[in-house]
Amino acid sequence: MRLIFSIALLASLPLSAQDKQEKLAKPQPNPTNLKMLKATTRPEVVQIMRTFTAGLGTQCNYCHVQDNFASDENPKKETARHMIQMVQEINGKFPDGKMLVTCYTCHRGETQPKTAPEPKPAG
Repeated sequence: MRLIFSIALLASLPLSAQDKQEKLAKPQPNPTNLKMLKATTRPEVVQIMRTFTAGLGTQCNYCHVQDNFASDENPKKETARHMIQMVQEINGKFPDGKMLVTCYTCHRGETQPKTAPEPKPAG
């Protein structure tokens, strides 16, 4: 019985690897339903999203519906849009045109923004 199970398992491995290669080889469509981002290509959007996840210490499904990034079903996605708009407005007021404020500026890697410094240890 173990032999049959082992053979079946080994026989399925090449198919899994082949399926993964085929999936990776397919061109990924450009993102849709972008309301705040000026980026249009998948690599640009992925890079921006990585900065968001780092700034908030989250994963994609914190704001997105798993496997359907274009969906607006998760209410946190609309909150994220408001935050993006706020950051864009703040950065737009700097005369040098540089991005000086990001998600990380306030969130420091956490979902809730830091509104005060961490207390210093007594001693």
